[in-house]
Amino acid sequence: SKFTIDCSAPVEDKVLDPASFEKFLHDRIKVNGKAGELGGKVTISRDKTKIVVNAEAPFSKRYLKYLTKKYLKKQQLRDFLHVIASSKGAYELRYFKVSGG
Repeated sequence: SKFTIDCSAPVEDKVLDPASFEKFLHDRIKVNGKAGELGGKVTISRDKTKIVVNAEAPFSKRYLKYLTKKYLKKQQLRDFLHVIASSKGAYELRYFKVSGG
């Protein structure tokens, strides 16, 4: 199965570095309980501002969301960005709508 994470909004604002996000996923995704050893089961590639994860089942999309949120927290972006499912196999990082009070 193929999943994409679209980071275009924060990348354009130079808030998020897609290369470091890609590395984070690479180091954190667990295959058979081991992190960082993707062993051909999972491939991660980058297409400009999109991260593409190709995975052999079983691989949950929710797990990808969990890791994405973990990364945002680590970069202290969790207050500004959230992860939205834009389609069945895709997530998008969007800014929270700030309501002027």
